[in-house]
Amino acid sequence: MVQETLWQSYRRQLCVCRGIDLSLDISRMRFEADYLESMAPRMQSAFDAMQALEDGAIANPDENRRVGHYWLRTPELAPNAEIRQAIVETLSEVKAFSASVHAGQVRAPGGGVFTDLLVIGIGGSALGPQWIASALGHVSEDKMRVHFLDNTDPEGMEDTLSRIEALSTTLVLVISKSGGTPETRNGMIVARRYFESWDLDFSSRAVAITGMGSALYQHARQEGWLKIFPMWDWVGGRTSELSVVGLLPAALQGIDVDALLAGASACDGYTRRRQVEQNPAALMALMWYAATDGKGSKDLVVLPYKDKLLLFSRYLQQLIMESLGKSHDLDGKAVYQGLTVYGNKGSTDQHAYVQQLRDGIHNFFVTFIDVLEYGAAPMNVEPDITAGDYLHGFFMGTRQALYESGRDSMTITVRRIDARTIGALIALFERAVGLYASLIHVNAYHQPGVEAGKKAATRILDLQRDCLSALSKGDRYTAEGLASALGVNDEEETIYRILSYLHANGRLRATGEDMADFGRFFFI
Repeated sequence: MVQETLWQSYRRQLCVCRGIDLSLDISRMRFEADYLESMAPRMQSAFDAMQALEDGAIANPDENRRVGHYWLRTPELAPNAEIRQAIVETLSEVKAFSASVHAGQVRAPGGGVFTDLLVIGIGGSALGPQWIASALGHVSEDKMRVHFLDNTDPEGMEDTLSRIEALSTTLVLVISKSGGTPETRNGMIVARRYFESWDLDFSSRAVAITGMGSALYQHARQEGWLKIFPMWDWVGGRTSELSVVGLLPAALQGIDVDALLAGASACDGYTRRRQVEQNPAALMALMWYAATDGKGSKDLVVLPYKDKLLLFSRYLQQLIMESLGKSHDLDGKAVYQGLTVYGNKGSTDQHAYVQQLRDGIHNFFVTFIDVLEYGAAPMNVEPDITAGDYLHGFFMGTRQALYESGRDSMTITVRRIDARTIGALIALFERAVGLYASLIHVNAYHQPGVEAGKKAATRILDLQRDCLSALSKGDRYTAEGLASALGVNDEEETIYRILSYLHANGRLRATGEDMADFGRFFFI
């Protein structure tokens, strides 16, 4: 049998989605000739599971809720009229409110037009909006300058707030479904005090995006915030970018949210196809399975050759790893599944980790993202050669070098970076995650590990309060002594680290400065 050439494989396996100017090339992924055929029954089951999801089946039994992010861009698919109406009306409110802000009809206290936007959120309430702001923003064209508080690091929050030059005309979005997310609550408190330190009222320039009836909802109503937008329980954080969570900050920045939704909806049309060869999300899921033996045995490296896609890998880390990183499958069997994601951007990666990708440990496969159009006026850096030609050359060269070294890769090609393309990329990876989760028999739509981490953090804060309470009585304690006094003899290291942290920040005193002096006494 004559072996197929790479060109022949490329022509046969290229999946072209003309309606969204996107193609997927899997010709540089190595898999058995009968692989797609052998996986067909399991893939059809995955399609059935996805259809049930879109029809409104309970997808998150932990919280007894549906998962309906696909309805956001095609409301007519929602399972009932109430949800359809909520989607349509909320999108209309997002656009109307943004237009009112831009026109100066909704103004800052004192009459100034809002010029800046401060977004306070964490996880899906920040990663998606940050990526969209970076990918589609244009400093010279944006209607508002956007800033983010996405952590509870005091220094990071101070740096961000201090960089806002027009604080008096800054609109604030606080995004939290429950209203009790600690990082978001802390960011809101710090921002409020910062505004007040400049004699600026916080509530009159604040907008909440939250669940109806949540703690944040009640707080915003009591204080008379400018507006409250809904977060629905059927939209998970990592799939919330095309809900009000992502659409409102994008619209306020001046990004075309209709185009975002249209691109996602059009991509959904392609990724619902049951003909695998015509479905880029199905092909991606199958390539993930083939590359990792269906067990996450290799990492996914995302290499977009475009500066505007720098944050894409961070966005995908949450979408993929939070969805697929599960200890048990749908039957309760221990499986310890997942797919590790990391990435940079081309050609920066040429000077970072491509050396290891080509010559080092073979524990990965690559997804390249190639953008055909420059996006800016070309400038020659050599006769008949532009800077963009170099970027394209580095992409082609790196892909070939990896292939020659036996390293697998697939390539997503898009014509340009615009709102429609970004919407399509969001939909493409959301669907691939859902299909792959079905292939490996895990629930992509719950996150018990995240909740466990939150509970553990709460326990640490409770211990810290107990430490301070005991020390406030005037006694001096070593870490071991305080652990004994508190009845937590098996947590000496935890107590020691809490005390060392409090001492480093001037909240406790100690008899010694050396952290290796485990016998030192702590006191207030």
